[in-house]
Amino acid sequence: MLHTNEKQYHIGVSAGEIGGYCILPGDPGRCEKIAAALENPRHVGMNREYNIWNGTLEGETVTVCSTGIGGPSTAIAVEELAACGAHTMIRVGTCGGIALPVESGHLVIASGAVRQDGTSREYAPPEFPAVPDSLVLCALMDSAEALGFCSHTGVVQSKDSFYGQHSPDRMPIAGELLAKWEAWKRLGVLASEMEAATLFTVGAALGLATGAVFLSVWNQERFLAGMDTDASEEHDAEAAILTAVEAIRRLIRQRKKHP
Repeated sequence: MLHTNEKQYHIGVSAGEIGGYCILPGDPGRCEKIAAALENPRHVGMNREYNIWNGTLEGETVTVCSTGIGGPSTAIAVEELAACGAHTMIRVGTCGGIALPVESGHLVIASGAVRQDGTSREYAPPEFPAVPDSLVLCALMDSAEALGFCSHTGVVQSKDSFYGQHSPDRMPIAGELLAKWEAWKRLGVLASEMEAATLFTVGAALGLATGAVFLSVWNQERFLAGMDTDASEEHDAEAAILTAVEAIRRLIRQRKKHP
């Protein structure tokens, strides 16, 4: 059982040391850049893959906490941040495009996630959908539009194995992986990433408001279709960061107006 009155084992902070609103990148090295988009940024601490910064927006403390890669470490961060009082969490990260309209450099805002992970199964049966909070989703969509970023909203695939996607042919279960990938394509799944399903499902179990916005680094399906022959990639996640920050600003204003 998590105790809310003591320092959390993995993230190394206690209640009162973080804000109610959190931005969750995977990469610990991205936290300082995200915090710089807030007011009064300051480093709180770092333990393992969990690098924590605080800043403010509209007078509210906003926390940036990295989660590392994948579902298990993401669930730990979500659990322990929630035990410290966090109630709203937005994942900011990168993804690989699947649907052909998703170009390198575009944003993908997740309206749901395919639960092809293992962690979410510890929280909910497979029939339960992994979806974000509707207010957070709308805030992300409105923010991307207001900031002038090209974005797509729809379902993403959350996986556990990076190389299971990128090198499926050499895996012992290649047939299963390739068949599922084809299914995601036919179902209009926008992109592939590694944390959204866990965040949405754990968030639902804990009563949190969650959302996710991603930068599309590259789209292998566009390359295979001959649409992006130069194979250019985009790694600057600033548009996703600014979208998440603006979404939190809007949520704070909205909740102050309608508590």
